[in-house]
Amino acid sequence: MKHIVVPVMIAISGAFMAFAWLGHLRIKHYGFWVALGLSWMVVLPEYVLNVFATRYGHGTFTGAQMAAMHLASGVVFVLLVSRYVLGEPFSLRQGLGFALLLFGSVLILGGRN
Repeated sequence: MKHIVVPVMIAISGAFMAFAWLGHLRIKHYGFWVALGLSWMVVLPEYVLNVFATRYGHGTFTGAQMAAMHLASGVVFVLLVSRYVLGEPFSLRQGLGFALLLFGSVLILGGRN
């Protein structure tokens, strides 16, 4: 069960983090402190979920594997938030860069050694 629950929790955490990193850019009419506060309101549940997932999943997964899952999901969700929330174009160069990051995560997830 951990093999399914932990990656799902980490992916949800990555979605929250990507939105916290970039979502505030959509509300530029608010000042820095409002953007910071809103970002932290999004990030706090993300952090709780991430810490719980990594503590729960350790042993089934290594720390490096869980970090790779978090980074990979973060990459995917940063792409989605930048494209669909911020309306930014997606270039071939970005696609190749994200693919390389995901490939690195796949290498790390490939085994326990």
